[in-house]
Amino acid sequence: MTEVRTAVQRLAGQANVRQPSRDALRRDTIAHGLKTVYGSYAFGSMVKSRSAGLTVYVGSEAVRLRAPSQRQQEILRQVPNTLALVHRYLQRAPLVRVQRRIGENQRLSPLCTTYLSVARPEMVRIAYMWGETLTDTTTGVGPEQTLIYIPEWQEKDRQVLSFPELQTTYVLGFDYIGEMKMGHLRQAMYTAKTHGLLGLHAGSKILKARDAKTGKLQRIGMIIFGLTATGKTTHSCHDHGLTDAGEGIDILQDDIVFLCDDGACLGTEQGFYLKTDGLRPEVQPAIYRAVTSPNALFENVYVEYRGQVDFDDETLTSNGRAVVLRKDLGLAGPSLDLPPVGELDKLIIAFITRRNTVVPIAAKLSLEQAVAMFMLGESIESSGGDPRRAGESVREVGMNPFIIGDPAEEGNRFFELIQRHPERIECYLLNTGGVGELVEQQPDGAKQLKQNVTRVEIAEMASIIRGIARHAITWVPEPHFGTQVPQAVEGVRYDRFALEHFYTPQQITTLVEQLKAERRTHLQQFPTLHPTIVRALC
Repeated sequence: MTEVRTAVQRLAGQANVRQPSRDALRRDTIAHGLKTVYGSYAFGSMVKSRSAGLTVYVGSEAVRLRAPSQRQQEILRQVPNTLALVHRYLQRAPLVRVQRRIGENQRLSPLCTTYLSVARPEMVRIAYMWGETLTDTTTGVGPEQTLIYIPEWQEKDRQVLSFPELQTTYVLGFDYIGEMKMGHLRQAMYTAKTHGLLGLHAGSKILKARDAKTGKLQRIGMIIFGLTATGKTTHSCHDHGLTDAGEGIDILQDDIVFLCDDGACLGTEQGFYLKTDGLRPEVQPAIYRAVTSPNALFENVYVEYRGQVDFDDETLTSNGRAVVLRKDLGLAGPSLDLPPVGELDKLIIAFITRRNTVVPIAAKLSLEQAVAMFMLGESIESSGGDPRRAGESVREVGMNPFIIGDPAEEGNRFFELIQRHPERIECYLLNTGGVGELVEQQPDGAKQLKQNVTRVEIAEMASIIRGIARHAITWVPEPHFGTQVPQAVEGVRYDRFALEHFYTPQQITTLVEQLKAERRTHLQQFPTLHPTIVRALC
């Protein structure tokens, strides 16, 4: 749309736009914050989570929503009127212009320009907190993308308008940092696709682990997929007990990476936007170290008037967040990027799900099964995604709610990329949920949920990942889904999760068949998906 291009070009020269330094942004931000006992600052927002249902894509058929909701259809119908109102408002509102760069590489590092209305001066925190997640790097390969953010927009017209082909996003009526962060990263993932890369909602790290069979110290790349609140960040930032001589980890990313033909994963952020609920130093030491640094910035975390922080108090929301610097984790690698597969001993691709019935706690996948899991994107909804549906079963292609365009195209591209390196790539499904949940039909037709769930502890999943990295697990056939499962794992009482402890044989059969049927139904939505993928896990 011509009016979008014109409005963006005009903004840079308007008299009502100022471009403060990073120091000035910080000074103006902390003036409105509550200082914590750690020396950091805390802030609150009225909007507590992302609002995917209020996001629409405007442009050619290739980028439009496939099945917009009624509210999204209303938003789309009003786009011309909304743009006219926004562009008129932008000529008179006080704006700050902030520029940061995604990534630190010479393949794809978009320059992000944000125009934020500070009609409410305390809203300057949105630009500062977002800016702390990216770099100040002035050099890069671009392209430039623009985000216009008006927190004070009418609540009844709250919406996100994404124009992917114009590299422009409008965020109207939100004061939640996540909408700015993901507005830019969503656009960058679309741009990555147009440049032959693939944007992934995944963390990345390097594991240095000693092979249990050969004694050789190996350098292993790891990509960790997962929806919000499944454990993606927890295990992207965990050392997994790799503490023997020469072992260790380099934390690279926790949220978005760009996968390349050579298997490299380009990192995007130098600061992480972490959930803080239930945080414990003994369980998540690296995250706790960063969150209790004076550099941290809290959003909707409970902080009492004297500055004491309570990570367990969910009075405000169960989606408390902290912006932390990657360097404050204490385990950060020197680069944001995971190197090409050829420079590693192997690459582990792990899909983290959270299910509570018959999905194995850990399963080794073929490449075809891995792509099927990529397309299935199985988990349960969290408060960080959609609080109204928290706990419900959910499927999201790529475990990525930010895909623009045809999801099958993403799956086929993922398959194409990992097929290039079959001898060096290992794929796994890791279930951070548990076993034991059962929905029973009552005589009156009502359904009753029985949650006698034995859950996987963080330390147990860390032990499984350590065993995978050290090549210390013997894998045996799993009878229901055609995958392989561990015979045993050091540090895990694996027999605790045996299905027969929780279900009768008939219940197991029913639950397995139900899951397979759900998977078939889901995958049948994608007629252009490679046929071997559709059959892989069903």
